[in-house]
Amino acid sequence: MTENGGPSGPDLSRIPVREPPPPKAKRFYKEVSVAATGAGHRVLLDGRPMKTPLRRVLETPSLPLAEAVAQEWHAQGPEIEPLTMPLTRLVSTALDRVGPERNAIVANLLAYAHTDLLCYRAPHPADLKARQVALWQPILDWLEAEHAIALSVVHGIMPVTQSPTSLAAAEAALNVLSDEVLTALQASVATTGSLALGLALVHRRITPAEAFAAAQLDETYQNETWGEDAEAMRRRERLSDEVTAVGRYLALLKGTSA
Repeated sequence: MTENGGPSGPDLSRIPVREPPPPKAKRFYKEVSVAATGAGHRVLLDGRPMKTPLRRVLETPSLPLAEAVAQEWHAQGPEIEPLTMPLTRLVSTALDRVGPERNAIVANLLAYAHTDLLCYRAPHPADLKARQVALWQPILDWLEAEHAIALSVVHGIMPVTQSPTSLAAAEAALNVLSDEVLTALQASVATTGSLALGLALVHRRITPAEAFAAAQLDETYQNETWGEDAEAMRRRERLSDEVTAVGRYLALLKGTSA
């Protein structure tokens, strides 16, 4: 109550202040091109090499990938929209983070082996269990046959500790990947929650659409049972776009059509 007996208003000190979004960067260039160098291909803005956020020259060994990055910049309007440039982000991440911090990246990826989505199966209902086996087990079987990575599976939420032998095999599989492919693996694992799905994707055992479907199996089942709200739908669309971008990056990196 206020001093005059009326109802008190809201305590404005407890209402969080919503900061306005930062202003978008203005387009500062006119022409976008690609130039060959001894080490690969650079994207040029008005004839000058483009830089990553950490000021490294943006360069990739793949001409198709460099051309696709250039197209992302060419397509920008008066304001630069970073969310519309996933290939630029992946190339920059390879140069700024994955290359210089490779050992830490590998260690972080190996940690996913203990929490891999595909290793935690539902104890019930029976139809969900069957769908998990049908969609997930072939990936784990391929992982063991192709890379000697035998991941243990549990039913329920009790944590599983993978064997040192499997972890050593996983580390060997990661160490042979280039910085560029390791970047794609990191992005896909972060999106899907599964090292197994990430490795299957970068080795083209599965497509981006199949990786997304496998990662979203539990949520898809829940949506079929209870329905899907708008926020969850937007989240799934965003995750699908991220996996699709990784697939396109990999195809362009290998010089094939995306």
